[in-house]
Amino acid sequence: MNSEDIERLKHLLEHWIEHNAEHTAKYKEWAEKVREERPDVSDMLLKAVERFEEGEELLREAKRIL
Repeated sequence: MNSEDIERLKHLLEHWIEHNAEHTAKYKEWAEKVREERPDVSDMLLKAVERFEEGEELLREAKRIL
C-alpha cells in the first residue's frame, strides 16, 4: 500500500463515518416514530443503531491509526 492508497483510504473512512452517522440518525428518528404502534420494530431499529455506532467507532479507530 503506497501513500496515495493510504490517503484515499483516509478519505473513504471519513466518507463512511459521515454516511453512517446520517443513516443512524434516520434509524433513531424512525424508531421514535413507530415506538407507540410497533415497539418491537422500534427496539430492533435501536439495536441496529447500537451496532452501527459500534461499527462507526471501529472506522474512527482505523482512521486514527492510519
